Amino acid sequence: MSTADPIRIVMSDKEIPEAWYNIAADMPVPVPPPLHPGTGKPIGPQDLAPLFAMELIRQEVATDRFIPIPEPVREVYRLWRPTPLMRARRLEQALDTPARIYYKYEGVSPVGSHKPNTAVAQAYYNRQEGIRRLTTETGAGQWGSALSMACNFFGLECKVYMVKVSYQQKPYRRVLMESFGATVVPSPSLETEAGRSVLAGDPDSPGSLGIAISEAVEEAVRREDVHYSLGSVLNHVLMHQTVIGEEALKQMALADAYPDVVIGCVGGGSNFAGLAFPFLRERLQKGLKTRFVAVEPTACPSLTKGLYAYDYGDTVGMAPLVKMHTLGHTFVPAGIHAGGLRYHGMAPQISALVKGGYIEAVAYPQNPVFEAAALFTRQEGILPAPESAHAIRAAIDEALKAKEAGEARTILFNLSGHGHFDLGAYDSYLRGQLQDYEYPEDKVREALAVLPKVGG
Repeated sequence: MSTADPIRIVMSDKEIPEAWYNIAADMPVPVPPPLHPGTGKPIGPQDLAPLFAMELIRQEVATDRFIPIPEPVREVYRLWRPTPLMRARRLEQALDTPARIYYKYEGVSPVGSHKPNTAVAQAYYNRQEGIRRLTTETGAGQWGSALSMACNFFGLECKVYMVKVSYQQKPYRRVLMESFGATVVPSPSLETEAGRSVLAGDPDSPGSLGIAISEAVEEAVRREDVHYSLGSVLNHVLMHQTVIGEEALKQMALADAYPDVVIGCVGGGSNFAGLAFPFLRERLQKGLKTRFVAVEPTACPSLTKGLYAYDYGDTVGMAPLVKMHTLGHTFVPAGIHAGGLRYHGMAPQISALVKGGYIEAVAYPQNPVFEAAALFTRQEGILPAPESAHAIRAAIDEALKAKEAGEARTILFNLSGHGHFDLGAYDSYLRGQLQDYEYPEDKVREALAVLPKVGG
């Protein structure tokens, strides 16, 4: 293959990674252990067994640097992996920047995002243990779509609790999930005690990921043949996503380039970790100066305004307590926020790395984010998911800084999905109806006031 400054760097399916990278083997800062929501004590495998397959529990606490990818999982990966690494030449020219901008495009997966990288693995391991159904939550619908597809491939039932405001705003995501055979319920619902409790207090609740998680977890713990599946935040989920970064390392070498800065959007942290963690390993092992930038919305600013503390992963308090940057488990995002990335907390590993100074965090309002998305679409021909557009905004700003400084820096970001199911949000932007929203400080203080009093 020629390496003469290519625009599209592709590899054969023989180049799909054979192992996931587990950053726990190289973490430069400690990650405090998860705690039992009832006792406040560190949890053990038996505490997680009602929720997760035992192999996923083992991966959650593993310290092996690499975890082999089962061949049945790699076989499904072959439907879309390896994903292409692209050079955004037309965007560079539009910005008149000396920077080189690359992006890893995960939107080529069957459901249009990076989420199947872990959904397929989780469905496989649960099928191996004889589980019949997986329950989960979804916000914008990317995760629900991915798990619905994966459950279909491995013969499992799938029940998705979809945040009500997204259920109403994005009906075609629901249709996609149902096309794979999943059952989709708007959350909060009347099907669980958690949902009924929320609706009793607020019959018009727009829902939140925390509430939907409570509903999915409640259903999972009621039956032995049902498990819960999470699409972000947990260690094993981030680890499964590192196929992105492992491929990108090889592709950047084929392009005869190496990033000065690696960028990704963050809600719970999975797509950012998937791209960044293998490059962070290189930085730690080789003493490189690569920067890592995590980009979130000002409407859900867990890294830039949240507190680094132990908190529940769900609203009701059924999920384990983890130490993370959090806005409080009672957080409910504004209904006017169209940009996704709505979870109240950040992955513990990413939180620890931000706290330790290895990852930078920035937040943007949604109008500048959609402005960047529109420019990218018109130059590169790909309509990005609103979540991914946060990374594009930061990449453009980095390129403009390079222009101002006269530096030929190399920028790499993760284009974690396409926006074909997000046209309602784009319609609002194009008509000037999209409102910027910054989560109020008093609301942050109010939510943080009810954090559980445990841990350090």
